[in-house]
Amino acid sequence: MTDTLFEQLGGTYTQIGDYLLPDLSLPAEKETGNIGVWASRRKRYLKQHHKVLYYNLLTSGKLHSHLADVEEQAQDLFSRLVKEHAEKAGITENLKATDQMKWVQSINNIQWSINEYIEKEIITQ
Repeated sequence: MTDTLFEQLGGTYTQIGDYLLPDLSLPAEKETGNIGVWASRRKRYLKQHHKVLYYNLLTSGKLHSHLADVEEQAQDLFSRLVKEHAEKAGITENLKATDQMKWVQSINNIQWSINEYIEKEIITQ
């Protein structure tokens, strides 16, 4: 019997019952960085809307590094934009000390709008 291309390239089979199943495994993927909220959202988005890209990243061993990159980008952008918008709106530590409710309301509004922006620009791209 001639070897299949899979066998010629070093592949092996395992017999289970009457079937020969190829011994397949995903490439080892190194843990690179933190997978947080933004990476989880990106992963869910890819699974639901871009299945081909998701499975290409998964099978090539690049999914975790892609998600870590997305997490880092989103966190950096979020921090920078919150700071910039708070400065433009005049939300200071002085306001925090004098009127905490107004400060919390203003910061929450800024964070909510920036969350929406990041969702649109990074997560769903």
